[in-house]
Amino acid sequence: MFFLITIFSLLFIFIAIKRLELAVQLLIFALPAYLIRFKVGPLPSNLLEVMIWIVFIVWFTQNYRRIFENLKLKILTSYKLKATSYKLVDYPFKWEIILLLIISFVSVGVAGFTDSSLGIWKAYFFEPLLLYIVVLNVFSGRQEQDGSGGLKLSKLLWPLAISALAVSLVAVYQKLTGNLIDNPFWAAAATRRAVSFFGYPNAVGLYLGPIVMLMAGLLITLIREFKQKFSRENYFESFYSIKFVRILLVFFSLHASLLAIIYARSAGAMLGVAAGLTVFCLLAGSPRYRSGEAGKRTRIVAIVVIAVAVIGCAVFPLTRHQAWDRLVLRDFSGTVRRIGWNDTWKMLKDGRLIFGAGLANFQNAIKPYHQEGFFYNRANDPDFQRKVVFNADYRKQVWQPLEIYLYPHNIFLNFWSELGLAGMLLFAWIIGKYFYIAILVYKLQATSYKLVYLGLISAMVAIVVHGLVDVPYFKNDLAVMFWLFIAMLSLIRMSGIRSAGSPPPANGGE
Repeated sequence: MFFLITIFSLLFIFIAIKRLELAVQLLIFALPAYLIRFKVGPLPSNLLEVMIWIVFIVWFTQNYRRIFENLKLKILTSYKLKATSYKLVDYPFKWEIILLLIISFVSVGVAGFTDSSLGIWKAYFFEPLLLYIVVLNVFSGRQEQDGSGGLKLSKLLWPLAISALAVSLVAVYQKLTGNLIDNPFWAAAATRRAVSFFGYPNAVGLYLGPIVMLMAGLLITLIREFKQKFSRENYFESFYSIKFVRILLVFFSLHASLLAIIYARSAGAMLGVAAGLTVFCLLAGSPRYRSGEAGKRTRIVAIVVIAVAVIGCAVFPLTRHQAWDRLVLRDFSGTVRRIGWNDTWKMLKDGRLIFGAGLANFQNAIKPYHQEGFFYNRANDPDFQRKVVFNADYRKQVWQPLEIYLYPHNIFLNFWSELGLAGMLLFAWIIGKYFYIAILVYKLQATSYKLVYLGLISAMVAIVVHGLVDVPYFKNDLAVMFWLFIAMLSLIRMSGIRSAGSPPPANGGE
């Protein structure tokens, strides 16, 4: 294994030196490569972080002179040349990144500078931010412009689309055959849940849900471009063109991803995707983007789908009860989460409100407050309470023990317990700023890729909604994906600033 990883790393170094842009695209495609784990001496590592370090080191060595020139110019501009009109374009999330690195490293100290806390800091914060810097510098100024002058994000979107397709096809195969699922319960036909490469079902939805939003925007954009250039005289030539092949690729990636999420039976992912698609449809039909009957139809479709879902839940008792139990978290999964949140809040109130538990220290900190289990009325027995009180054998049957999870399974409590109050507030600020910039860009930039920008908004909606009941950040691929979305948004924002009159900086840092 180590020999193969060494050969791959050498080949990847060669690609990065020759074509750094392609190396970054391969890295984005291979986000699940963190599952390939190994040790370099005593240090644990994985293939994804090796790829991140390779692209960063290659970029830095190729551009270090420009990096220091830009830093020098930035200092001079800030302190000596304030009267001049020349100004480098800042990263849109520069101060948030600096604060995040400081707060997260303080949390390593709160956890006692353990090997696991340092490893989490490196994998979930430091390395994703390295890739953020590389993406902004490698793709800034090199992207093609569409006919309306907007920034094309296709070079970053295609690797995600192909990666989602690969992950989804494995999940679909698992659902159809039951093969490649290690857990016997999830492999059984009656309770089958697809896990793809990840080993557990929720990871499928966490990975694919946000990408579905981007694929929706990209698919509609490609179809519109195809319609504009479709030639009835060259009918067959149009359908055998590369544009049509791209449409098919995104179409299959999008639909396979949706199937994979359904086959994983991840309720949080389904809710996140539903929320994201609802936002997508409502904003896509907004008069700010489209007018006339087409815009009205888009909004009407979204409203009708929502109305049908609500009416369906109201009319059918079984559906209504199941939907309500899930919504108020009275089903099994929801009960487990509510208990976990209650335990977490007790732990935080007991002297950890400010600093939290520290990175990778949640399981140790929560032990004194952990509820060992609960009685669960799985069969909806109307005589449940009386039997639990008076029947010892029945209590054993309905007793459900609880394990201690790595995180509280709530996006706000996750960050609060890991990074403290300041870290939780900072991430809430980052998400809020993301929405603010994304909506601003969506409103102001008139490009053919506008629906892709809307996909970025909807992707974060899916992350936040799913994150209310899960852990959408604290995993290698998810942390990198989070900052990749922010990098995409930053590229669009920086492009808009430059088009307004600021000169583009030299490649190599700002």
